[in-house]
Amino acid sequence: MTSLAKQIRQLNTTGQDFEHELLDLLQRDMLVADELTDKVRNILHDVRELGDSALVDYTNRFDGFDVTSISELVIEADQLQSAVKQLNIDQREALIHAADRIRRYHEKQKQTSWQYEEADGSVYGQKISPLDRVGIYVPGGKANYPSSMLMLAIPAKVAGVEEIVATVPTKYGNVGNLVFAAAALAGVSRVFTIGGAQAIAALAYGTRTVPRVDKITGPGNMYVTVAKKLVFGEVGIDMIAGPSELTIICDGKTDPDWVAMDLFSQAEHDEQAQSILIATDEGFLDQVRLSIDRLLPQMVRQQIIQASLLNRGIFILAKNLEQAAMASNLIAPEHLELSVEDPDDLLNHISHAGAIFLGRHAAEALGDYCAGPSHVLPTSGTARFFSALGVYDFQKRSSILNCSATGASALAGTASLLAREELLQAHALSAEYRRKPDR
Repeated sequence: MTSLAKQIRQLNTTGQDFEHELLDLLQRDMLVADELTDKVRNILHDVRELGDSALVDYTNRFDGFDVTSISELVIEADQLQSAVKQLNIDQREALIHAADRIRRYHEKQKQTSWQYEEADGSVYGQKISPLDRVGIYVPGGKANYPSSMLMLAIPAKVAGVEEIVATVPTKYGNVGNLVFAAAALAGVSRVFTIGGAQAIAALAYGTRTVPRVDKITGPGNMYVTVAKKLVFGEVGIDMIAGPSELTIICDGKTDPDWVAMDLFSQAEHDEQAQSILIATDEGFLDQVRLSIDRLLPQMVRQQIIQASLLNRGIFILAKNLEQAAMASNLIAPEHLELSVEDPDDLLNHISHAGAIFLGRHAAEALGDYCAGPSHVLPTSGTARFFSALGVYDFQKRSSILNCSATGASALAGTASLLAREELLQAHALSAEYRRKPDR
């Protein structure tokens, strides 16, 4: 029998072309085929022009629904509460436990307004305000994600957002009950069972039934990703999300079965998910390969895991932990596990990662559901400039300037000179009008 694990590609940080080889294997070209972009643009146009009728048409066509009216896609508050009541005790306790931990973590992120006063009596500062209305896109289709509902809605609620509108391509009923129960527990205002680019269009432009929002957050498929790119500017967006990723740095002392299962946990998302292991011991890489071959047949999503590991899995042998960190920073992964003896020391060498899991016991799966931090994270190397979703994504910052007469006069000369250098006469005069005669 052919070993799957032996087919996973392996690189060495000491290789002459290591950086180029790694970047090639990451397959992170963010360009999208013109054909897909055109399809999404047409969907956006139809929803903008036709509103609810386009939503009904696309939902029936793409999501397998059979509805005749937009009202059938609206989940009211009493239905959300009913979903909570239908949970069994274990389900309810798990959702409440996760929600409480997510809320507690994000309370720490809440920003507050501040001001300071200068000697001349001028006051400067920053006013923090929540967004009025946000849209959260919760993926559906292949699976239901109540955890995503919690991770998206709770930070918005903590931020003080008045109205949270959720879209999820899941029919209301037994299959999706956890998603709708999670919406109720997280304080979501309204839920619409629509998905894809049409959901993004509805949130961005608004229809007679779906309200227009100020910002759209949440990951989705390529249609959703392209749609978010195209509506950016009409509304705010959180980030551009690609396939899920996990990188593990290991010193060779973690149970290889643990490491293999952590790699599986990322690979089982879909065939494009990426699982990467960086180790400083080649013998340990061999042990993990043995664990993969032994454990894979036990997995319900075996075919998806296998395709993911063969298509996008990478093993990297690093000379030492500093080189392992260097490789990780090139990857800038969505999730990074530091499965080493002294993770805090290694953390000092990490510059780019969406979420960092310290130590052998901090499995990425714990973060996906209930540890506390949001699992909505930058992917495809965008951790170089994007951050994990948080309360700050649902708050705005307004600058405050309150110049005293003395302060305005003191600033007028500088402002006037710079304005005239920029050939903006009215700016200069506006400043000069505030200048005291003795200056």
